[in-house]
Amino acid sequence: DPNQVKRTITGLSWHPDGGRKLAAAYCSLDFQKSPPNMSFDSYIWDLKPNYPEMALKPESPLVCLDYNPKDPHTLLGGSYGGQIVLWDTRRGSQPVEYSSLEHAHRDPVYKIIWLQSKTGTDAFSASTDGQILWWDVRKLSEPTERLVLDPSREGNLDQALGAISLEFEPTMKFMVGTEQGMVVSCNKKAKTPAEKIVCTYEGHHGPIYAIQRNPFFPKNFLTVGDWTARIWSEDIKESSIMWTYQMSYLMDACWSPVRPSVFLTVKMEGVLDIWDLLFKQSEPTLSVKVSDKALYSLRIQDNGQVLACGSHSGEATLLHISSALSTLQKNEKSLMAAMFERETKREKILEARQREIRLKERSRSEQSREDEAWREDGDDDPEQILAKVESDFYSMVEIEM
Repeated sequence: DPNQVKRTITGLSWHPDGGRKLAAAYCSLDFQKSPPNMSFDSYIWDLKPNYPEMALKPESPLVCLDYNPKDPHTLLGGSYGGQIVLWDTRRGSQPVEYSSLEHAHRDPVYKIIWLQSKTGTDAFSASTDGQILWWDVRKLSEPTERLVLDPSREGNLDQALGAISLEFEPTMKFMVGTEQGMVVSCNKKAKTPAEKIVCTYEGHHGPIYAIQRNPFFPKNFLTVGDWTARIWSEDIKESSIMWTYQMSYLMDACWSPVRPSVFLTVKMEGVLDIWDLLFKQSEPTLSVKVSDKALYSLRIQDNGQVLACGSHSGEATLLHISSALSTLQKNEKSLMAAMFERETKREKILEARQREIRLKERSRSEQSREDEAWREDGDDDPEQILAKVESDFYSMVEIEM
């Protein structure tokens, strides 16, 4: 961060044409602790001379931003104040358009993603106010559609789950990671808001900071929150099929775009972990101490070779990934397909066994309840009733004393 007051890099986005530039969103997320002289600027960095090529000047600090994959001159940002901001880099540092305040989010916008559409002007955003909003950037005055993340499907904003991370698939399915530790799976094609929320997955104790489908196996997705990175199968709602446990809090994660078995995570202690599931599942294949400060954000180039990490103190660190971790291995796809299938089957068998145990316990407790009721009904002896009342009375007196 070139400014006096250092801010956290909360979001990163690579330039779509070969990743020659990197856009970084700078924001202080410490509630009500921002100093009065704090800058609101975010920056686009040119990697060769290593200086900010352009400052982005919003009215409220940016929490996230995203380059348009179809038009490398346009960027969308989500601000701390809840507004969506559009830039055209050919027209300078000032935004070309804002969403109106009354139709924007009421909380910080934690994630914004461009959609794969014919026009290349559609995007959607997620915020902790419990709403997912769809936008057409040709008319940012109000969203084209709105979804309230109410798990009861009643559309009640008071009961909505706060959205922190987003994932979108071209078939119009999307997933939302919430601050309550729940993943909400949705379908944009559904006609009513109630039908749009398909199901939920529970597995984290805190906010889900990252969610991403495996680029080679879209049925399997990765989530990161609290001390764990979890891999899920869409078919199993009850639990994840694989997970890692760390001693430090995880803040972001992503899959390698070129290797189906590799994913990356960043931690509060400033460490980047690279996991290769074909090599070992119990610990990372490679751990790199990137910074003395906590790492908050992570973004990998489409070629899977260059990686950017954003830290709490406003440093963006670029790392080059070795060819062993960025070149598709022989039979890797088929081996990963077999691994995911095996773990999914194992989880289904375990879940079926758990259901069986729960049913047996339920029927046993119902049976004992019936026996108890039967005994109480047959307990009509006056002497026994009198003795019970007397003992109850004395025990109550003793408690009182």
